[in-house]
Amino acid sequence: MASESPQSHRLHDEERALLHQLREQRRKLRGGKAPDLAAPLTAGQRIADLVAATMGSWRFIIVQSSILLAWLALNVTAWIQHWDPYPFILLNLALSFQAAYAAPFIMMSQNRQQDIDRKDAAADYQINIKAELEIELLHQKLDELREKEVLALTAAVKDLTALLEARGKASAQMR
Repeated sequence: MASESPQSHRLHDEERALLHQLREQRRKLRGGKAPDLAAPLTAGQRIADLVAATMGSWRFIIVQSSILLAWLALNVTAWIQHWDPYPFILLNLALSFQAAYAAPFIMMSQNRQQDIDRKDAAADYQINIKAELEIELLHQKLDELREKEVLALTAAVKDLTALLEARGKASAQMR
């Protein structure tokens, strides 16, 4: 490790600073000081979510399909006076109005959900970086333990070698 460049030391310091920052955030969360991730919704956001949830449901599709089928059946069979004869211009106008009116609400809801997803992705990224750095620190600790173990084993081998040499010299002198 003595051959590391100044850049790797700087990067190492940046990693430690990031780890410290992430640990501080975790301490704040544990202390009950959670950051304001879920701000209260405005009336417009609640309406946009409600419209998007309603129009994106099977119930809405079934009800709308039933109304369209009834509209077509009543105008084709003429059980009631034809209020919208065959090219169904009034029906097209109503559906165009519905689409034009609903699209901005759905877009607002999608934009808000996209912002939430972006914040979640940023939080996940920070967690992944922290996990990576923690694993790197564990690897460093394991490497240090392994180095200490190798040094201890080397010292033990030297001691045993010296002991064997001493016994070998003692036995050679006794002969």
